Amino acid sequence: MKTTIFKKLILLIAVGVFSQFAMAQNEDNAAAIKQVADIVAGINHFPSDDALATLDGIAANGGLAQAIRDMANAAANIEHSANEEGRGAMEALQNNTQMPERGRVLAGIIENFSHTCSDADKERLAELFP
Repeated sequence: MKTTIFKKLILLIAVGVFSQFAMAQNEDNAAAIKQVADIVAGINHFPSDDALATLDGIAANGGLAQAIRDMANAAANIEHSANEEGRGAMEALQNNTQMPERGRVLAGIIENFSHTCSDADKERLAELFP
């Protein structure tokens, strides 16, 4: 009887720790994708040095979702427009049906970036990433 209660207690603790970890990871992903969206909305031809450092940090953070890291990498490499590799990665993300809509929208904006975000794209990003 004691072992069953002990096993249930261990299981309960493990589930609690895992859910806390998952929640923290989701919060990190949400903060990172918002940073990418904010930076993309403000790019004028290419990212500033501060923006580039932030994007490089996000792209190198193995604790974040790969899609967010790919978006950060594509945005970091914008020079008037996304490079070929970045456009290909963003196209793949847009075609991923498991990607949330706001992620697909951001990927589309990065893929089609030309010198700066349009006012409509800036408004859309502000709505999706308040």
